[in-house]
Amino acid sequence: MRITSLAVAIYVPLSLISLAWAWLGQNRLAWVGPSSWMAASEGTRVAVSIAAGLSLAVAVVLTTPGLVERAAWARSLQSEMKPLVDSLSAVEIHALALVSGLAEELFFRGAMQPVLGLIVTSLLFGAVHTGPKRIFIAWSIWAFVMGLLFGLIFEATGSLWGPVLAHVLINDRNLAFMKGH
Repeated sequence: MRITSLAVAIYVPLSLISLAWAWLGQNRLAWVGPSSWMAASEGTRVAVSIAAGLSLAVAVVLTTPGLVERAAWARSLQSEMKPLVDSLSAVEIHALALVSGLAEELFFRGAMQPVLGLIVTSLLFGAVHTGPKRIFIAWSIWAFVMGLLFGLIFEATGSLWGPVLAHVLINDRNLAFMKGH
């Protein structure tokens, strides 16, 4: 089974579970937080969320090549993950980035974070981003930090659009970088 088919088989049900959990368990839509730090209209909060997500994505995508060039852990991690993406086409990379970013944000930030809080959710997000070798601990730590940043955008704005945008763009561009580097 190709990695993209496996991703769809995992992420579509995860998205549906997330939507149901938020709706049935928390009586709200998963892409809208139960509260936000901003005292602003919904439109303003969504715009700020999108701007923050885009800014985060640009910062991460632009710093990734330098990190891989300068940090041994990042080079090792990339060399371990590269074989997983080498066979993917550009369309498959886009599809994988979209389904993973959307489903993970719906689940971790949209459904889980309002119940378990920012730190616990970010720890769990980091924990699921792991692999069979010690070098993948670096990926888990990186995912924990990214989970905190995605979660802060969600907490601040009450909108999931920014974290989803950031997650999808980061996955897309970094998978493409990994394949081509």
